Amino acid sequence: MSLSRGALAAGAAVTAAAAVTLTVVLWPDSSDTARRSGSPTSTSATSAAPTPSPTRSYPLSKAPRAIPAVREHTPAHGPGWRPGKDSAVVIAGGSKGLDDEGRLLAGELKIAYRGQKAARAGDVELALTPTAEGGPESYTLKTHDGRVTISGPGQAGVFYGTRTLKQSVRADGVMPEGEVRDRPDRPQRGFNLDIARKFYSVGWIEDRLRDMADLKLNQLGLHFSDDQAFRVQSDTHPEIVSPEHLTKAQVRQIVTLAGKLHIQVVPEIDSPGHLGAVLRAHPDLQLRNVSGVASAGSLDISKPGAAKLIDELLGEYTELFPGSYWHLGADEYLALMARDPAASYPQLQRAAVRKYGPKAGIDDLATGWLNDRAAVVRPHGKQPKAWNDGLFRDSVVKAEKNIEIEYWTGKEYGARQPDEYLREGRKMLNLNDEFLYYVLGQPNDFVYPTGKRIYEQWTPLVMRGTTPVPARYSHQILGGRFAVWGDLPNAQTAAQVAQGIRMPLRATSQKLWDPGKPKLSWDGFRKLAGEIDKG
Repeated sequence: MSLSRGALAAGAAVTAAAAVTLTVVLWPDSSDTARRSGSPTSTSATSAAPTPSPTRSYPLSKAPRAIPAVREHTPAHGPGWRPGKDSAVVIAGGSKGLDDEGRLLAGELKIAYRGQKAARAGDVELALTPTAEGGPESYTLKTHDGRVTISGPGQAGVFYGTRTLKQSVRADGVMPEGEVRDRPDRPQRGFNLDIARKFYSVGWIEDRLRDMADLKLNQLGLHFSDDQAFRVQSDTHPEIVSPEHLTKAQVRQIVTLAGKLHIQVVPEIDSPGHLGAVLRAHPDLQLRNVSGVASAGSLDISKPGAAKLIDELLGEYTELFPGSYWHLGADEYLALMARDPAASYPQLQRAAVRKYGPKAGIDDLATGWLNDRAAVVRPHGKQPKAWNDGLFRDSVVKAEKNIEIEYWTGKEYGARQPDEYLREGRKMLNLNDEFLYYVLGQPNDFVYPTGKRIYEQWTPLVMRGTTPVPARYSHQILGGRFAVWGDLPNAQTAAQVAQGIRMPLRATSQKLWDPGKPKLSWDGFRKLAGEIDKG
Protein backbone atom coordinates (compact mmCIF):
# COMPACT_ATOMS: atom_id res chain seq x y z
CA MET A 1 0.00 0.00 0.00
CA SER A 2 1.43 3.39 -1.00
CA LEU A 3 1.35 6.31 1.45
CA SER A 4 -0.36 9.50 0.30
CA ARG A 5 1.62 12.69 -0.32
CA GLY A 6 0.20 14.24 2.85
CA ALA A 7 1.28 11.34 5.01
CA LEU A 8 4.79 11.44 3.60
CA ALA A 9 5.12 15.15 4.40
CA ALA A 10 3.62 15.01 7.85
CA GLY A 11 5.96 12.32 9.16
CA ALA A 12 5.60 9.85 11.97
CA ALA A 13 3.31 11.97 14.14
CA VAL A 14 0.72 12.34 11.42
CA THR A 15 0.95 8.64 10.65
CA ALA A 16 0.24 7.81 14.27
CA ALA A 17 -2.67 10.21 14.36
CA ALA A 18 -4.06 8.80 11.14
CA ALA A 19 -4.02 5.32 12.63
CA VAL A 20 -6.24 6.57 15.47
CA THR A 21 -8.66 8.60 13.41
CA LEU A 22 -8.69 6.30 10.35
CA THR A 23 -8.22 9.34 8.13
CA VAL A 24 -5.33 10.72 6.20
CA VAL A 25 -4.84 14.25 4.93
CA LEU A 26 -4.25 15.00 1.27
CA TRP A 27 -2.83 18.10 -0.32
CA PRO A 28 -5.52 20.07 -2.08
CA ASP A 29 -5.42 19.57 -5.83
CA SER A 30 -4.61 22.35 -8.27
CA SER A 31 -8.24 23.35 -8.52
CA ASP A 32 -8.51 24.22 -4.82
CA THR A 33 -9.38 27.91 -4.41
CA ALA A 34 -7.29 28.53 -1.30
CA ARG A 35 -4.18 27.02 -2.87
CA ARG A 36 -4.55 28.98 -6.11
CA SER A 37 -4.94 32.27 -4.23
CA GLY A 38 -2.32 31.51 -1.58
CA SER A 39 -4.89 32.14 1.18
CA PRO A 40 -3.97 30.71 4.60
CA THR A 41 -5.96 27.83 6.02
CA SER A 42 -6.11 26.25 9.45
CA THR A 43 -3.46 23.68 10.39
CA SER A 44 -3.91 20.18 11.74
CA ALA A 45 -3.78 20.06 15.54
CA THR A 46 -1.93 16.75 15.39
CA SER A 47 0.96 17.93 13.18
CA ALA A 48 4.39 17.88 14.82
CA ALA A 49 5.65 20.57 12.47
CA PRO A 50 4.01 23.29 10.37
CA THR A 51 2.68 21.89 7.09
CA PRO A 52 0.39 23.17 4.38
CA SER A 53 -3.17 22.52 5.43
CA PRO A 54 -5.48 19.92 3.98
CA THR A 55 -8.90 20.73 2.62
CA ARG A 56 -10.46 17.31 3.12
CA SER A 57 -9.81 13.89 4.70
CA TYR A 58 -10.89 10.38 3.77
CA PRO A 59 -11.82 7.35 5.88
CA LEU A 60 -10.09 4.05 5.34
CA SER A 61 -11.65 2.46 2.25
CA LYS A 62 -13.84 -0.63 2.24
CA ALA A 63 -13.56 -3.52 -0.21
CA PRO A 64 -15.30 -3.02 -3.54
CA ARG A 65 -18.66 -4.72 -3.77
CA ALA A 66 -18.83 -7.31 -6.54
CA ILE A 67 -20.21 -10.78 -7.36
CA PRO A 68 -18.28 -12.92 -6.73
CA ALA A 69 -16.77 -10.99 -3.83
CA VAL A 70 -13.08 -10.13 -4.05
CA ARG A 71 -10.90 -12.36 -1.91
CA GLU A 72 -8.32 -9.83 -0.68
CA HIS A 73 -8.45 -6.06 -0.35
CA THR A 74 -5.84 -3.82 1.26
CA PRO A 75 -7.65 -0.62 2.26
CA ALA A 76 -6.21 2.85 1.89
CA HIS A 77 -7.18 6.46 2.52
CA GLY A 78 -8.37 8.30 -0.54
CA PRO A 79 -11.34 9.21 -2.70
CA GLY A 80 -11.18 6.17 -4.94
CA TRP A 81 -11.82 6.37 -8.68
CA ARG A 82 -14.87 7.48 -10.60
CA PRO A 83 -15.25 7.64 -14.38
CA GLY A 84 -14.97 11.24 -15.52
CA LYS A 85 -15.30 13.14 -18.78
CA ASP A 86 -11.54 13.00 -19.34
CA SER A 87 -11.12 9.36 -18.21
CA ALA A 88 -10.01 6.68 -20.65
CA VAL A 89 -8.98 3.06 -20.76
CA VAL A 90 -5.38 2.56 -21.89
CA ILE A 91 -3.15 -0.47 -22.45
CA ALA A 92 0.30 -0.55 -20.84
CA GLY A 93 3.35 -0.90 -23.02
CA GLY A 94 4.23 -4.51 -23.78
CA SER A 95 0.65 -5.66 -23.05
CA LYS A 96 -0.52 -6.23 -26.59
CA GLY A 97 -3.59 -8.44 -26.78
CA LEU A 98 -5.82 -6.60 -24.32
CA ASP A 99 -7.68 -4.53 -26.92
CA ASP A 100 -10.93 -6.51 -26.61
CA GLU A 101 -10.92 -6.15 -22.84
CA GLY A 102 -10.11 -2.44 -23.04
CA ARG A 103 -12.73 -1.56 -25.63
CA LEU A 104 -15.42 -3.51 -23.79
CA LEU A 105 -14.67 -1.83 -20.45
CA ALA A 106 -14.54 1.64 -22.00
CA GLY A 107 -17.95 1.13 -23.57
CA GLU A 108 -19.43 -0.17 -20.32
CA LEU A 109 -18.06 2.77 -18.29
CA LYS A 110 -18.91 5.26 -21.06
CA ILE A 111 -15.37 6.61 -21.22
CA ALA A 112 -12.83 6.84 -24.04
CA TYR A 113 -10.50 4.11 -25.24
CA ARG A 114 -7.00 5.31 -26.18
CA GLY A 115 -5.26 2.00 -26.79
CA GLN A 116 -1.58 1.57 -26.01
CA LYS A 117 -0.86 4.99 -24.55
CA ALA A 118 0.69 6.31 -21.35
CA ALA A 119 -1.82 6.52 -18.51
CA ARG A 120 -2.94 9.96 -17.33
CA ALA A 121 -4.81 11.15 -14.27
CA GLY A 122 -8.31 9.66 -14.26
CA ASP A 123 -7.40 6.71 -16.51
CA VAL A 124 -7.77 2.95 -16.17
CA GLU A 125 -4.65 1.09 -17.28
CA LEU A 126 -4.67 -2.60 -18.23
CA ALA A 127 -1.35 -4.45 -18.05
CA LEU A 128 -0.04 -7.98 -18.58
CA THR A 129 2.55 -8.99 -15.98
CA PRO A 130 3.64 -12.52 -16.99
CA THR A 131 6.05 -12.95 -14.09
CA ALA A 132 3.52 -11.96 -11.42
CA GLU A 133 2.49 -14.52 -8.82
CA GLY A 134 -0.83 -16.29 -9.23
CA GLY A 135 -2.43 -18.28 -12.00
CA PRO A 136 -3.64 -17.00 -15.37
CA GLU A 137 -7.01 -16.03 -13.88
CA SER A 138 -5.60 -14.00 -10.99
CA TYR A 139 -5.36 -10.21 -11.03
CA THR A 140 -4.30 -7.18 -9.03
CA LEU A 141 -6.36 -3.99 -9.10
CA LYS A 142 -4.79 -0.84 -7.64
CA THR A 143 -6.67 2.40 -7.08
CA HIS A 144 -4.39 5.31 -6.18
CA ASP A 145 -3.80 8.94 -7.13
CA GLY A 146 -7.02 9.15 -9.12
CA ARG A 147 -6.32 6.25 -11.44
CA VAL A 148 -6.79 2.48 -11.64
CA THR A 149 -4.30 -0.16 -12.75
CA ILE A 150 -5.49 -3.71 -13.46
CA SER A 151 -2.72 -6.24 -14.01
CA GLY A 152 -2.32 -9.98 -14.15
CA PRO A 153 -0.18 -12.76 -15.60
CA GLY A 154 -2.85 -13.69 -18.15
CA GLN A 155 -5.53 -11.98 -20.22
CA ALA A 156 -8.32 -13.78 -18.35
CA GLY A 157 -7.19 -12.38 -15.01
CA VAL A 158 -7.01 -8.82 -16.36
CA PHE A 159 -10.50 -9.31 -17.80
CA TYR A 160 -11.83 -10.43 -14.41
CA GLY A 161 -10.33 -7.32 -12.87
CA THR A 162 -12.36 -5.23 -15.33
CA ARG A 163 -15.48 -7.09 -14.17
CA THR A 164 -14.77 -6.11 -10.58
CA LEU A 165 -14.26 -2.48 -11.57
CA LYS A 166 -17.45 -2.43 -13.63
CA GLN A 167 -19.53 -3.96 -10.83
CA SER A 168 -18.13 -1.66 -8.14
CA VAL A 169 -18.93 1.41 -10.23
CA ARG A 170 -22.40 0.08 -10.94
CA ALA A 171 -23.12 -0.69 -7.29
CA ASP A 172 -21.56 2.40 -5.66
CA GLY A 173 -20.43 4.76 -8.40
CA VAL A 174 -16.80 4.39 -7.32
CA MET A 175 -13.87 2.01 -7.17
CA PRO A 176 -12.56 2.29 -3.60
CA GLU A 177 -8.99 3.32 -2.87
CA GLY A 178 -6.55 0.51 -2.16
CA GLU A 179 -5.44 -2.76 -3.70
CA VAL A 180 -7.39 -5.88 -4.66
CA ARG A 181 -5.64 -9.22 -5.08
CA ASP A 182 -8.06 -11.78 -6.40
CA ARG A 183 -8.12 -15.29 -7.85
CA PRO A 184 -10.58 -18.16 -8.27
CA ASP A 185 -10.63 -21.16 -5.98
CA ARG A 186 -11.52 -23.58 -8.83
CA PRO A 187 -10.33 -23.60 -12.44
CA GLN A 188 -13.62 -24.72 -14.04
CA ARG A 189 -16.70 -22.61 -13.29
CA GLY A 190 -19.69 -22.67 -15.53
CA PHE A 191 -23.22 -23.00 -16.80
CA ASN A 192 -24.61 -26.04 -18.63
CA LEU A 193 -27.41 -25.58 -21.16
CA ASP A 194 -29.59 -28.25 -22.77
CA ILE A 195 -30.57 -26.91 -26.20
CA ALA A 196 -31.57 -30.35 -27.49
CA ARG A 197 -34.87 -30.62 -25.62
CA LYS A 198 -35.58 -26.88 -25.56
CA PHE A 199 -34.21 -24.63 -28.26
CA TYR A 200 -32.77 -21.24 -27.31
CA SER A 201 -32.01 -18.43 -29.74
CA VAL A 202 -28.52 -17.13 -30.45
CA GLY A 203 -29.43 -13.85 -28.76
CA TRP A 204 -30.59 -15.64 -25.60
CA ILE A 205 -27.39 -17.66 -25.43
CA GLU A 206 -25.26 -14.54 -26.00
CA ASP A 207 -27.07 -12.77 -23.16
CA ARG A 208 -26.19 -15.68 -20.87
CA LEU A 209 -22.55 -15.48 -21.98
CA ARG A 210 -22.36 -11.80 -21.04
CA ASP A 211 -23.96 -12.53 -17.69
CA MET A 212 -21.54 -15.40 -17.10
CA ALA A 213 -18.55 -13.22 -17.95
CA ASP A 214 -19.53 -10.60 -15.36
CA LEU A 215 -19.75 -13.44 -12.82
CA LYS A 216 -16.27 -14.70 -13.79
CA LEU A 217 -17.61 -18.04 -15.08
CA ASN A 218 -15.48 -19.64 -17.77
CA GLN A 219 -17.39 -22.63 -19.23
CA LEU A 220 -20.61 -22.97 -21.22
CA GLY A 221 -21.62 -26.62 -21.50
CA LEU A 222 -23.72 -27.10 -24.65
CA HIS A 223 -25.79 -30.29 -24.75
CA PHE A 224 -27.09 -30.23 -28.33
CA SER A 225 -28.01 -33.86 -29.06
CA ASP A 226 -30.65 -35.95 -27.31
CA ASP A 227 -33.72 -38.09 -27.96
CA GLN A 228 -35.85 -35.06 -28.78
CA ALA A 229 -33.64 -33.20 -31.26
CA PHE A 230 -30.21 -32.65 -32.77
CA ARG A 231 -29.60 -28.90 -32.84
CA VAL A 232 -26.44 -28.08 -34.81
CA GLN A 233 -26.05 -28.09 -38.58
CA SER A 234 -24.11 -31.10 -39.92
CA ASP A 235 -22.34 -31.51 -43.24
CA THR A 236 -21.46 -35.17 -42.73
CA HIS A 237 -24.95 -36.23 -41.62
CA PRO A 238 -27.52 -33.56 -42.52
CA GLU A 239 -30.29 -36.17 -42.19
CA ILE A 240 -30.07 -36.10 -38.38
CA VAL A 241 -30.47 -32.34 -37.91
CA SER A 242 -33.76 -31.05 -36.48
CA PRO A 243 -35.66 -28.28 -38.31
CA GLU A 244 -35.01 -25.81 -35.48
CA HIS A 245 -31.24 -25.71 -35.04
CA LEU A 246 -28.15 -23.55 -34.92
CA THR A 247 -26.28 -23.10 -38.18
CA LYS A 248 -22.52 -23.45 -38.13
CA ALA A 249 -22.25 -19.71 -38.71
CA GLN A 250 -24.35 -19.14 -35.58
CA VAL A 251 -22.22 -21.56 -33.58
CA ARG A 252 -19.11 -19.68 -34.68
CA GLN A 253 -20.78 -16.43 -33.61
CA ILE A 254 -21.45 -17.88 -30.17
CA VAL A 255 -17.96 -19.35 -29.88
CA THR A 256 -16.35 -16.06 -30.96
CA LEU A 257 -18.22 -14.04 -28.34
CA ALA A 258 -17.45 -16.67 -25.70
CA GLY A 259 -13.75 -16.46 -26.55
CA LYS A 260 -13.72 -12.69 -26.17
CA LEU A 261 -15.31 -13.15 -22.75
CA HIS A 262 -12.81 -15.85 -21.73
CA ILE A 263 -15.44 -18.58 -21.78
CA GLN A 264 -14.87 -21.98 -23.36
CA VAL A 265 -17.80 -23.80 -24.96
CA VAL A 266 -17.87 -27.46 -23.90
CA PRO A 267 -19.92 -29.37 -26.52
CA GLU A 268 -21.66 -32.65 -25.76
CA ILE A 269 -22.85 -35.41 -28.07
CA ASP A 270 -24.09 -37.99 -25.60
CA SER A 271 -23.58 -41.64 -26.55
CA PRO A 272 -24.36 -44.53 -26.58
CA GLY A 273 -27.65 -43.37 -24.98
CA HIS A 274 -29.69 -40.21 -25.54
CA LEU A 275 -29.44 -40.57 -29.34
CA GLY A 276 -33.13 -40.74 -30.31
CA ALA A 277 -32.92 -37.87 -32.80
CA VAL A 278 -29.94 -39.46 -34.57
CA LEU A 279 -31.53 -42.93 -34.59
CA ARG A 280 -34.73 -41.73 -36.23
CA ALA A 281 -32.59 -41.20 -39.33
CA HIS A 282 -30.66 -44.46 -38.75
CA PRO A 283 -33.17 -47.05 -37.51
CA ASP A 284 -30.82 -49.88 -38.49
CA LEU A 285 -28.55 -48.86 -35.59
CA GLN A 286 -31.36 -48.79 -33.01
CA LEU A 287 -30.77 -51.07 -30.03
CA ARG A 288 -33.46 -53.74 -29.61
CA ASN A 289 -33.87 -56.36 -26.92
CA VAL A 290 -34.19 -60.09 -27.43
CA SER A 291 -37.91 -59.65 -28.19
CA GLY A 292 -37.27 -56.98 -30.82
CA VAL A 293 -38.50 -54.10 -28.66
CA ALA A 294 -36.60 -50.84 -29.25
CA SER A 295 -34.56 -49.42 -26.38
CA ALA A 296 -35.41 -45.72 -26.57
CA GLY A 297 -32.54 -43.48 -27.57
CA SER A 298 -29.97 -46.29 -27.36
CA LEU A 299 -27.42 -47.17 -30.01
CA ASP A 300 -26.60 -50.81 -30.71
CA ILE A 301 -22.86 -50.61 -30.10
CA SER A 302 -22.37 -54.20 -31.24
CA LYS A 303 -22.86 -53.02 -34.83
CA PRO A 304 -19.79 -51.71 -36.72
CA GLY A 305 -21.81 -48.86 -38.22
CA ALA A 306 -22.49 -47.41 -34.75
CA ALA A 307 -18.90 -46.33 -34.11
CA LYS A 308 -18.51 -45.07 -37.68
CA LEU A 309 -21.53 -42.76 -37.38
CA ILE A 310 -20.58 -41.26 -34.02
CA ASP A 311 -16.92 -40.86 -34.90
CA GLU A 312 -17.80 -39.01 -38.10
CA LEU A 313 -19.86 -36.57 -36.05
CA LEU A 314 -17.13 -36.17 -33.45
CA GLY A 315 -14.57 -35.49 -36.15
CA GLU A 316 -16.79 -32.87 -37.73
CA TYR A 317 -17.69 -31.00 -34.57
CA THR A 318 -14.29 -31.04 -32.90
CA GLU A 319 -13.27 -28.71 -35.73
CA LEU A 320 -16.28 -26.44 -35.17
CA PHE A 321 -15.72 -26.03 -31.42
CA PRO A 322 -12.13 -24.86 -30.75
CA GLY A 323 -12.12 -25.20 -26.95
CA SER A 324 -10.06 -27.60 -24.85
CA TYR A 325 -12.88 -29.90 -23.69
CA TRP A 326 -15.29 -32.43 -25.19
CA HIS A 327 -18.14 -34.09 -23.30
CA LEU A 328 -18.81 -37.68 -24.38
CA GLY A 329 -21.89 -38.26 -22.21
CA ALA A 330 -21.95 -42.04 -21.50
CA ASP A 331 -24.86 -41.84 -19.03
CA GLU A 332 -28.15 -43.75 -18.86
CA TYR A 333 -27.48 -46.46 -21.44
CA LEU A 334 -30.76 -48.33 -21.10
CA ALA A 335 -29.30 -51.75 -21.87
CA LEU A 336 -27.55 -51.60 -18.50
CA MET A 337 -30.76 -50.72 -16.68
CA ALA A 338 -32.43 -54.02 -17.55
CA ARG A 339 -32.89 -56.55 -14.76
CA ASP A 340 -30.65 -59.02 -16.63
CA PRO A 341 -28.73 -57.07 -19.30
CA ALA A 342 -27.00 -60.12 -20.81
CA ALA A 343 -30.28 -62.01 -21.23
CA SER A 344 -32.15 -58.98 -22.55
CA TYR A 345 -29.47 -57.93 -25.02
CA PRO A 346 -27.54 -61.08 -26.01
CA GLN A 347 -25.96 -59.39 -29.04
CA LEU A 348 -24.24 -56.89 -26.74
CA GLN A 349 -23.08 -59.66 -24.41
CA ARG A 350 -21.61 -61.62 -27.32
CA ALA A 351 -19.80 -58.53 -28.56
CA ALA A 352 -18.37 -57.89 -25.08
CA VAL A 353 -16.99 -61.42 -24.83
CA ARG A 354 -15.51 -61.28 -28.34
CA LYS A 355 -13.73 -58.02 -27.62
CA TYR A 356 -12.75 -58.30 -23.95
CA GLY A 357 -12.81 -62.00 -23.02
CA PRO A 358 -15.09 -64.52 -21.29
CA LYS A 359 -15.45 -62.54 -18.06
CA ALA A 360 -16.59 -59.37 -19.82
CA GLY A 361 -20.13 -58.02 -19.70
CA ILE A 362 -22.13 -55.26 -21.30
CA ASP A 363 -20.72 -52.74 -18.84
CA ASP A 364 -17.27 -53.56 -20.25
CA LEU A 365 -18.53 -53.02 -23.78
CA ALA A 366 -19.95 -49.62 -22.74
CA THR A 367 -16.71 -48.67 -20.97
CA GLY A 368 -14.69 -49.66 -24.02
CA TRP A 369 -17.02 -47.52 -26.12
CA LEU A 370 -16.27 -44.53 -23.88
CA ASN A 371 -12.51 -45.11 -24.09
CA ASP A 372 -12.67 -45.43 -27.87
CA ARG A 373 -14.57 -42.17 -28.24
CA ALA A 374 -12.07 -40.45 -25.96
CA ALA A 375 -9.36 -41.66 -28.30
CA VAL A 376 -11.20 -39.96 -31.19
CA VAL A 377 -11.38 -36.49 -29.63
CA ARG A 378 -8.01 -36.44 -27.88
CA PRO A 379 -5.90 -36.00 -31.07
CA HIS A 380 -8.00 -32.88 -31.76
CA GLY A 381 -6.63 -31.35 -28.55
CA LYS A 382 -9.72 -32.12 -26.46
CA GLN A 383 -9.80 -33.14 -22.82
CA PRO A 384 -12.56 -35.80 -22.67
CA LYS A 385 -15.31 -35.65 -20.06
CA ALA A 386 -18.09 -38.11 -19.12
CA TRP A 387 -21.00 -38.36 -16.69
CA ASN A 388 -20.25 -40.36 -13.56
CA ASP A 389 -22.86 -43.07 -14.16
CA GLY A 390 -21.00 -44.07 -17.31
CA LEU A 391 -18.26 -45.63 -15.14
CA PHE A 392 -18.78 -48.93 -13.36
CA ARG A 393 -17.42 -50.39 -10.13
CA ASP A 394 -16.73 -54.02 -11.07
CA SER A 395 -16.12 -53.87 -14.81
CA VAL A 396 -13.17 -55.71 -16.33
CA VAL A 397 -12.47 -52.74 -18.59
CA LYS A 398 -11.75 -49.50 -16.71
CA ALA A 399 -12.44 -46.01 -17.95
CA GLU A 400 -9.22 -44.21 -18.72
CA LYS A 401 -7.95 -42.17 -15.80
CA ASN A 402 -7.56 -38.94 -17.75
CA ILE A 403 -11.28 -38.72 -18.55
CA GLU A 404 -12.71 -36.01 -16.30
CA ILE A 405 -15.80 -37.19 -14.43
CA GLU A 406 -18.78 -34.86 -14.17
CA TYR A 407 -20.69 -36.00 -11.10
CA TRP A 408 -24.42 -35.45 -11.07
CA THR A 409 -26.11 -38.43 -9.42
CA GLY A 410 -25.81 -41.40 -7.12
CA LYS A 411 -29.13 -42.89 -8.19
CA GLU A 412 -28.65 -44.27 -11.70
CA TYR A 413 -27.40 -47.75 -12.60
CA GLY A 414 -23.69 -48.02 -11.94
CA ALA A 415 -23.54 -44.69 -10.12
CA ARG A 416 -21.53 -44.59 -6.93
CA GLN A 417 -20.93 -42.14 -4.15
CA PRO A 418 -18.34 -39.52 -5.14
CA ASP A 419 -15.78 -40.81 -2.64
CA GLU A 420 -15.33 -43.98 -4.71
CA TYR A 421 -14.29 -42.08 -7.81
CA LEU A 422 -12.06 -39.80 -5.76
CA ARG A 423 -10.32 -42.75 -4.08
CA GLU A 424 -9.43 -43.97 -7.58
CA GLY A 425 -7.60 -40.67 -8.07
CA ARG A 426 -10.06 -39.32 -10.63
CA LYS A 427 -10.52 -35.63 -11.32
CA MET A 428 -14.13 -34.53 -11.07
CA LEU A 429 -16.51 -31.66 -11.67
CA ASN A 430 -19.48 -30.97 -9.40
CA LEU A 431 -22.98 -30.88 -10.95
CA ASN A 432 -24.83 -32.07 -7.83
CA ASP A 433 -28.39 -32.62 -9.06
CA GLU A 434 -29.87 -31.69 -5.68
CA PHE A 435 -28.38 -28.18 -5.81
CA LEU A 436 -27.35 -27.38 -9.38
CA TYR A 437 -30.03 -28.95 -11.62
CA TYR A 438 -32.75 -26.66 -12.97
CA VAL A 439 -35.03 -29.22 -14.67
CA LEU A 440 -37.94 -27.67 -16.56
CA GLY A 441 -41.30 -28.86 -15.26
CA GLN A 442 -39.72 -30.40 -12.13
CA PRO A 443 -40.26 -34.07 -13.11
CA ASN A 444 -38.97 -37.09 -11.17
CA ASP A 445 -38.90 -35.28 -7.82
CA PHE A 446 -36.69 -32.45 -9.10
CA VAL A 447 -37.43 -28.99 -7.69
CA TYR A 448 -36.10 -25.70 -9.01
CA PRO A 449 -32.94 -24.88 -7.03
CA THR A 450 -32.76 -21.61 -5.14
CA GLY A 451 -29.83 -19.25 -4.94
CA LYS A 452 -30.29 -19.07 -1.18
CA ARG A 453 -29.76 -22.79 -0.71
CA ILE A 454 -26.66 -22.82 -2.94
CA TYR A 455 -25.28 -19.73 -1.21
CA GLU A 456 -25.79 -21.06 2.30
CA GLN A 457 -25.33 -24.84 1.99
CA TRP A 458 -23.36 -25.81 -1.12
CA THR A 459 -19.61 -25.84 -1.82
CA PRO A 460 -17.59 -27.69 -4.47
CA LEU A 461 -17.03 -30.44 -1.89
CA VAL A 462 -20.80 -31.08 -1.60
CA MET A 463 -21.01 -33.43 -4.56
CA ARG A 464 -23.89 -35.66 -3.48
CA GLY A 465 -26.74 -34.72 -1.18
CA THR A 466 -25.69 -32.20 1.47
CA THR A 467 -22.61 -33.93 2.94
CA PRO A 468 -19.19 -32.76 1.72
CA VAL A 469 -16.53 -35.23 0.70
CA PRO A 470 -13.36 -35.23 2.84
CA ALA A 471 -11.27 -32.11 2.34
CA ARG A 472 -8.24 -34.22 1.39
CA TYR A 473 -9.87 -34.73 -2.03
CA SER A 474 -10.36 -31.03 -2.65
CA HIS A 475 -7.52 -30.78 -5.19
CA GLN A 476 -9.26 -33.41 -7.38
CA ILE A 477 -12.48 -31.40 -7.63
CA LEU A 478 -11.94 -29.05 -10.54
CA GLY A 479 -15.04 -26.91 -10.05
CA GLY A 480 -18.68 -27.10 -11.04
CA ARG A 481 -21.44 -25.99 -13.38
CA PHE A 482 -25.04 -24.94 -12.81
CA ALA A 483 -27.23 -26.83 -15.31
CA VAL A 484 -30.54 -26.22 -17.10
CA TRP A 485 -32.28 -29.30 -18.52
CA GLY A 486 -35.33 -29.18 -20.79
CA ASP A 487 -37.22 -32.32 -19.75
CA LEU A 488 -40.60 -30.58 -20.09
CA PRO A 489 -39.59 -27.81 -22.49
CA ASN A 490 -42.87 -25.90 -22.48
CA ALA A 491 -43.01 -25.62 -18.71
CA GLN A 492 -41.20 -22.25 -18.91
CA THR A 493 -40.48 -19.70 -21.59
CA ALA A 494 -36.89 -18.74 -22.31
CA ALA A 495 -37.48 -15.47 -20.47
CA GLN A 496 -38.75 -17.35 -17.41
CA VAL A 497 -35.70 -19.60 -17.48
CA ALA A 498 -33.41 -16.56 -17.57
CA GLN A 499 -35.19 -15.06 -14.58
CA GLY A 500 -35.36 -18.37 -12.71
CA ILE A 501 -31.63 -19.02 -12.94
CA ARG A 502 -30.52 -15.45 -12.25
CA MET A 503 -29.83 -15.75 -8.52
CA PRO A 504 -28.83 -19.45 -8.50
CA LEU A 505 -26.17 -18.66 -11.10
CA ARG A 506 -24.87 -15.76 -8.99
CA ALA A 507 -24.73 -17.93 -5.90
CA THR A 508 -22.90 -20.66 -7.83
CA SER A 509 -20.33 -18.17 -9.10
CA GLN A 510 -19.71 -16.92 -5.56
CA LYS A 511 -19.10 -20.41 -4.15
CA LEU A 512 -16.87 -21.51 -7.03
CA TRP A 513 -14.74 -18.37 -6.74
CA ASP A 514 -14.52 -18.58 -2.94
CA PRO A 515 -16.18 -21.58 -1.25
CA GLY A 516 -15.81 -20.17 2.27
CA LYS A 517 -18.73 -18.73 4.20
CA PRO A 518 -19.67 -15.46 2.46
CA LYS A 519 -19.41 -12.24 4.44
CA LEU A 520 -22.76 -11.00 3.18
CA SER A 521 -26.03 -12.52 4.36
CA TRP A 522 -28.26 -13.94 1.65
CA ASP A 523 -30.48 -10.85 1.83
CA GLY A 524 -27.42 -8.63 1.50
CA PHE A 525 -26.15 -10.66 -1.45
CA ARG A 526 -29.50 -10.49 -3.21
CA LYS A 527 -29.70 -6.73 -2.62
CA LEU A 528 -26.19 -6.26 -4.04
CA ALA A 529 -27.12 -8.29 -7.14
CA GLY A 530 -30.04 -5.95 -7.71
CA GLU A 531 -27.86 -2.87 -7.35
CA ILE A 532 -25.27 -4.19 -9.79
CA ASP A 533 -27.86 -5.30 -12.34
CA LYS A 534 -29.60 -1.92 -12.28
CA GLY A 535 -26.35 0.06 -12.46
